[in-house]
Amino acid sequence: MMSNGKAGTVYGIGVGPGDPDLITLKAYRILQSAPVVAWPAPMEGESLARRIAAPHLPEGLTEVPIRMPMVEARFPAERVYDAAAEEISGHVQAGRDVAVLCEGDPFFYGSFMYLFARLVDRHRVEVVPGVSSLMASAAMTGAPLASRNDSLAVLPGPLPEEDIAARLDGMDAVVFIKVGRHFEKIRRLLEDAGMAEDALYIQHATMDRQHIQPLRDADETAVPYFSMILAHRRGEAWRKPGDPAEAAQ
Repeated sequence: MMSNGKAGTVYGIGVGPGDPDLITLKAYRILQSAPVVAWPAPMEGESLARRIAAPHLPEGLTEVPIRMPMVEARFPAERVYDAAAEEISGHVQAGRDVAVLCEGDPFFYGSFMYLFARLVDRHRVEVVPGVSSLMASAAMTGAPLASRNDSLAVLPGPLPEEDIAARLDGMDAVVFIKVGRHFEKIRRLLEDAGMAEDALYIQHATMDRQHIQPLRDADETAVPYFSMILAHRRGEAWRKPGDPAEAAQ
């Protein structure tokens, strides 16, 4: 997808939650042809996004690592994104397409959105959606997220307790993301809301290290940041009071 005498295109590629087979056909086609690939990573160690996409990357690519400190402060990351956007822009102006890898989906808590904001006014940018960890976790647990007219909330674990409690009120289903050190707070709030009994905990969804168990059995001392908790007031999203299957239990 390299242009002759024309500017290239930036592709924000959602590579999915972890299983390399879960990338889309469109993402695969772009990865096979784009001469430049960029990927986010911590300051040291491998990039999860690149590891997911690795089986689909041809040899001879120009690679642009986007390494940043894993801290909550915005300013270090802002400078990293500024520098990465300029490097990517240089390739695009030279006529080279750039595929930017993003875990899950680029516009669902995805890192690519920060590059998108810096590049979209200057270059052609196309977002290629990916399978989010939200959908992957539901599939791996065998627990549908919502049905019929259910309301579903996606809540980041770092939210203050009072905000979480207010958003749980009246909600049929909830998925907690970015759990990590917030595990005990989340479990307690789900108990207060009457949603803890059938809640499920999952980490490393679709990967070799995938682990699933009832929330009540999870060890709060071994919860990674990128883990999730799924809960529904009915226990099973597709059941409603009075359903034949429920009445038979």
